[in-house]
Amino acid sequence: MKVGHKDGGWRSVLPPMVTVLLFLLLWEAGVRWFRVEKWLLPAPSDIGQAFWKSRELVLRHTGPTLEEALLGLGTGIGAALLLAVLLELSSWLRRGVYPLLIGTQTVPIIAVAPLFIVWFGYGLLPKVLIVALVTFFPVVVSTLDGLRSADSDMIRLLRSMGAGKWRIFRMVRFPSALPYFFSGVKIAATYGVLGAVIAEWLGASEGLGVFLIRAQNSFAADQVFVAIGVITCWSLLLFGLIQFLSRMLTPWAYLNPETVYKERKKV
Repeated sequence: MKVGHKDGGWRSVLPPMVTVLLFLLLWEAGVRWFRVEKWLLPAPSDIGQAFWKSRELVLRHTGPTLEEALLGLGTGIGAALLLAVLLELSSWLRRGVYPLLIGTQTVPIIAVAPLFIVWFGYGLLPKVLIVALVTFFPVVVSTLDGLRSADSDMIRLLRSMGAGKWRIFRMVRFPSALPYFFSGVKIAATYGVLGAVIAEWLGASEGLGVFLIRAQNSFAADQVFVAIGVITCWSLLLFGLIQFLSRMLTPWAYLNPETVYKERKKV
């Protein structure tokens, strides 16, 4: 039985592409029509020219930011997955730690980040830790929700067959939590580059955050938009990569329920 979920293909991609194109055309026309100063709001064509002229500089600043984002994202995901598993396996730990975990999210990252600079200096480590802190919470919460949403009938069946807590976790809870885990990772991926940029604002000599601050201090609005565009593009690419991995590793999460029902009726 072949069961799958067909993507919309171009039907799902075309509407947002048309919307973005129309927005850029209206932006370009509005700036030209009202003769807005370039330092205040550059046209998309001006931003494109600025990117082309500064492409080598942008590329040089992109490398450190991506390194910080990827290392921090990996650290945050690993720590979140480990904590989620521990919280699920230990009810006492879950009652003691989970409320504190929620409470930590009331503290703004921008307020905590300077402490990392004081404690660990201006090198790579504090930036990686800041990114890990930003990306940690959505992964641990979504993974824990996935672990708690496992099929109770399947769990009871395995218990009746003599399966222990670890085997139930490995065979039922963890597979059922994988789609939730990837949902959290996709959210974290969009925060990863942003967290690296915030870390660079607090102290760095290179990176997209430094490029952005320098452009802002020079009133070079076109360069500011270039930095914003590059940050957005890399965030979308990371999101797309996680989405691809999610489809590869959890294909059952993308099955169309109606198609499954029809195929089962045929059988």
